[in-house]
Amino acid sequence: MPELDTVQRMESSFEALRAASRAEPDPGLALRKDRLNRLGALLDRRRRDFETAISEDFGHRSVHETRMAEAMMVEIAVGHALRHLERWMAPKRIATQLHFQPGANRLLPQPLGVVGVIAPWNYPLQLSLAPVVGALAAGNRVMIKPSELVPRFSALLKSAIGEHFGPTEVVVVEGDAPVAQRFAALPFDHLLFTGSTRVGRLVAASAAQNLTPVTLELGGKSPAILDRSADLARAAPSIAFGKLLNAGQTCIAPDYVLCPAELQEGFRTRYFAAVSQLYGRDPDNPDYTSIINAAHYERLDRLLADAAAKGAATDMDGRNLADWKARSKFPPCLVLATSADMLLRREEIFGPILPIVPYETVEDAIAFVNGHERPLALYWFGTDTGVRDLVLRRTVSGGVTVNDCLAHLAQENQPFGGVGASGSGTYHGEWGFRTFSKEKPVFYRPRLSGLDLLQPPYGATFERIIGLLRRLT
Repeated sequence: MPELDTVQRMESSFEALRAASRAEPDPGLALRKDRLNRLGALLDRRRRDFETAISEDFGHRSVHETRMAEAMMVEIAVGHALRHLERWMAPKRIATQLHFQPGANRLLPQPLGVVGVIAPWNYPLQLSLAPVVGALAAGNRVMIKPSELVPRFSALLKSAIGEHFGPTEVVVVEGDAPVAQRFAALPFDHLLFTGSTRVGRLVAASAAQNLTPVTLELGGKSPAILDRSADLARAAPSIAFGKLLNAGQTCIAPDYVLCPAELQEGFRTRYFAAVSQLYGRDPDNPDYTSIINAAHYERLDRLLADAAAKGAATDMDGRNLADWKARSKFPPCLVLATSADMLLRREEIFGPILPIVPYETVEDAIAFVNGHERPLALYWFGTDTGVRDLVLRRTVSGGVTVNDCLAHLAQENQPFGGVGASGSGTYHGEWGFRTFSKEKPVFYRPRLSGLDLLQPPYGATFERIIGLLRRLT
């Protein structure tokens, strides 16, 4: 059981947030912009502190990766929201059916109230604060629960939020997994969780007890599909970067490569050439990130040991695993000759291990993807637009990047989210604003309305009007 004081403080903070949201249910444009600007100022003032804290939590985390994939993404999201917020907040005109005219329909976006955010450890800054952008833009109060695996970051975030926001605006809760369980059980007006599919199911079940709507940003096995028309000299570096950013500890990293059988060796050669170009061969390279902790390192070891025991071929391009392990880093690794019974073919890898799965026809590749749970991301490489469109139409995934990796995540003008086992709901940009809003439909009836003719006493006039309406609809 979590410490009683921690739970009591969390519940007290939640009640204060809820009371404030009920007392001020619809903050105006100026206040919402002020809160977003304060979030931007927080990032600007504490960015280097966040970089240091996250690196210490990981053992080593590339400062440049934190800057690019975390702080910058939230900064872009803040700027985008500030530019578009007035339009997002405006009531939207909706067409009115003929028999209700001259009445008018409008959609009125309103804050939900208190939004909970449960963030993971792999991108703790981005995945804690990117949802907050949408929640604040929509006029909500927010409570954040960062991962217990990044305690230095969590403490720093709590301090920084306390410096820039009042206790009835945004609050950070620290604590271990039992605290997170109690957090998920609070009666939020909306709860966003980012993490594994297994834990996502538990969060959804807990939230259901309060009928709390949830957005689940999960994971899964995201494929990279190499078409025969692909330029391997361009595709291999893209896949290498997408796979090895944050040492593969990325929910939308390519989990495996579907590769035409005859292109496997060519891809292998170009992949490792790209790896050496990006990160060199020295485990002390500061651009290459450590595995978060020993338990996750051991999990990756088990995946490789299981694959080797079942006949797979492991290729680290001559890198010595022991040298890398001494630095808590896992070397880039390709795995060939895999089979369906191997753990790395069944579980999300979440590390720098990349299986290559050969295929003969595009139908085979599509069938392989569709034979598994819906992935969070799909990557397709090639120039044959007919094959590209066939793959896009006949596979279902959270999002797609064509001829690159990861880039769809960074589009503020597009929604981001999973499907099926990889998640539900979306956020980013206007989709985040809409996720954390109630779009309330309002019908404005005019003083004079034909609706009066549809009221009792019924008779011949009623029948004529009903007949007319049936012909017009």
